[in-house]
Amino acid sequence: MTERAEGRAPARVVVADDQTVVREGIVMLLGLLPGIEVVGAAGDGAEAVELVAELAPDVVLMDLRMPRCDGVEATRRIRAEHPGTQVVVLTTFADDESLFPALRAGARGYLTKDAGGDEIVRAVESVLSGDAGLSPSIQRRLLERLSEPEPGPPPESPDGLTSRETEVLLLIAEGLSNHEIARKLHVSTATVKTHINNLFAKAGLKDRAQAVRYAYGKGLVRPPAG
Repeated sequence: MTERAEGRAPARVVVADDQTVVREGIVMLLGLLPGIEVVGAAGDGAEAVELVAELAPDVVLMDLRMPRCDGVEATRRIRAEHPGTQVVVLTTFADDESLFPALRAGARGYLTKDAGGDEIVRAVESVLSGDAGLSPSIQRRLLERLSEPEPGPPPESPDGLTSRETEVLLLIAEGLSNHEIARKLHVSTATVKTHINNLFAKAGLKDRAQAVRYAYGKGLVRPPAG
């Protein structure tokens, strides 16, 4: 049993998940765990932010894919507006597109929904102690990512393009789709579309074919030798 469960007040937790059955199941499970008191449950990220403002919980167990306000944006708002509340992501998804935006938004823990009760308790205790509450599979992925070579700096950007817009342009020139670009850059497809719209406007482009020609014409991409 944890130190908190043995002598300290239980950790006050809010659960955020848009699926009613899942949310109620998590609340029921947490009610059986030592050292945890569920003080509220939210059906989306916006409601989670409101509950944090009202209840000042120690931890939010946060799903990611939710309507109105997703888990990443809710985490960002909670950490900015209520720094005394920690966020542990509890989600079905363990892909890079879900993991890294959540951690960048300020989540201190990340578990998948196959986590057992003991693992949830450890994650809650870890984040309240100032440590990271990550499942073993997430820890492995972070180590793998850190061991990957860093990409070189992008070429100097023409026509006022930002470095990210230039990066998106180069990936278009490689033939990647919006979804593939989003996965490679660990952002949403909507974000990729915004970058594309911006770079098209700045460079006076109408379609991807023109974007490819533009990239070659500006020397951002070199034609294959031979």
